[in-house]
Amino acid sequence: MNGRLYLDWNATAPLRPEARAAMIEAMEVVGNPSSVHAEGRAAKALMEKSRARIAAALGAEGADIVFTSGATEAAALALAGRGFACAAVEHEAVAAWCDAGLAVDALGQVAVTEPARTALQLANSETGVVQPLPQGLAVSDLTQAFGKLPIAFNWLGCDMGLISAHKLGGPKGIGALVLRRGLGVSPQQRGGGAEMGCRAGTENLIGIAGFAAAAEAAARDLAAGVWEEVAEVRNILDSALSSGANNTISVGKGAERLPNTLCLIAPGWKGETQVMAMDLAGVAVSAGSACSSGKVRASKVLTAMGYDEGLAAQAIRISIGPGVSRSDVERFADVWLAAYARARSRAA
Repeated sequence: MNGRLYLDWNATAPLRPEARAAMIEAMEVVGNPSSVHAEGRAAKALMEKSRARIAAALGAEGADIVFTSGATEAAALALAGRGFACAAVEHEAVAAWCDAGLAVDALGQVAVTEPARTALQLANSETGVVQPLPQGLAVSDLTQAFGKLPIAFNWLGCDMGLISAHKLGGPKGIGALVLRRGLGVSPQQRGGGAEMGCRAGTENLIGIAGFAAAAEAAARDLAAGVWEEVAEVRNILDSALSSGANNTISVGKGAERLPNTLCLIAPGWKGETQVMAMDLAGVAVSAGSACSSGKVRASKVLTAMGYDEGLAAQAIRISIGPGVSRSDVERFADVWLAAYARARSRAA
């Protein structure tokens, strides 16, 4: 293959040029946003302008946006000590704070009984399956959906949302908790009054500026139909792999999925081995959520959907984005199918 292919956008998306430019510009802003002098006021103005830009991109005008180090910290801020329910398909950052006992069907859909006491993701990072959110939901992890699906926080009917910049082409290390206006949370990080008293510490102004620029660029892409084109490319890949190896399983097919995500089970070929084989062939894919990679165990998302541990351990996730072309995924399909045939031959 000529050059590497990056097909792991759900782990982190490439940094958008708009975000890079905004971060470089923000590096020249010297003040602390909490300082009252002119330099501090300039930093504060940039931060609040960025906050408003993110809110507009998310359809969260009028909501409170509390900046954090990422969606994982936002989850802790939203969920710690509340005793909420969730399903095992949630990201570890959410499941760590909840009773992960809600039922999940074969398509990855979660049965919610008490929305006001429940955390439910909008889209799954491993399978791409999109959940219908019930009105009155307490918390929704919007991390994978923000920037890929046309959503508006104000219309989702949930009290709190979790978002992260690097999933939509912003910098790593910055995210936010989105709160319905007037809703309070207990700070987990103490020591000052920043972020409306919800999160102590000097704000990451450079990251915040990059986040805002990436969010606006993502909103423009959505309006221009870019992710519809991504879905077409994903479907071409899905068809090529399933027709070339008819014993594979495309997880979540039949449910609404993120436009860029394909979770594929290849019976007889461990997911971690697939990832290594593709890496050697010049392709970056994953065996599940980046936050749980490196752990030799079956995906809890897939076992929650009813797959046995053997099959669940034989899955990979291919996640693409704008700029990944039909020829790119066809090249990947050729390499993957040849490697799978070799793997099956050795196992025979």
